[in-house]
Amino acid sequence: MAGVLSLAEIAADPGLLTWRLRLPAGERGGAAEVILRPLVHGDADGLGDFLAGLSPTTRRLSTFDGYDLPAARELCAAIGRYDKLRLVLEEAPGGRIVGLLEFSLDLTAADIARHARAGIRLDPATDCRFGPTLADDHQANGVGSLVFPLLVEVARRLGRTRIILWGGVLADNARALRFYEKNGFRRVGSFTGPDGTLCLDMLLDPNLGRADTGL
Repeated sequence: MAGVLSLAEIAADPGLLTWRLRLPAGERGGAAEVILRPLVHGDADGLGDFLAGLSPTTRRLSTFDGYDLPAARELCAAIGRYDKLRLVLEEAPGGRIVGLLEFSLDLTAADIARHARAGIRLDPATDCRFGPTLADDHQANGVGSLVFPLLVEVARRLGRTRIILWGGVLADNARALRFYEKNGFRRVGSFTGPDGTLCLDMLLDPNLGRADTGL
């Protein structure tokens, strides 16, 4: 395996974590490929369009501080400054951003406490949080499963051996639960979200082997 990358190294050379993936013929729409790459400072306008285009349903499932250009500029300004690595999916040709995939190399006290109650000891040195958001027209069309093995590779390149879901997943989000379980996550506990909704914690240990993703 290649050496562990720092966030500073990735910010300086986004090509270290960049891949082109050919879309299945029936799922292309106007694009033949998608590019998975780190967010860069020049993405603010495209990311702002992506956030603004998310439906109310998707915003319920993936919450951000804002869904507009100022929010996008804040995310771009944070590149390489904190504990987050954000990657985007963009269509090729066209360059339209259709996905935002977020990693956090920090764990919250609430994360650690919830998993401890489930008998799991999280380690900030080896565990990370992950949260994906796809544009509405790219949901449930196979793009997530196409990209996911590369996201596991990203976690490995960051020196992480286990992945938990960033903020858990809503218990009523059946599509997301199927996706995560299909890709090797297991349910480890439940909790009540800030708005009173039931959420589930899920964990992926890539070292335990891969689930059959159907790829």
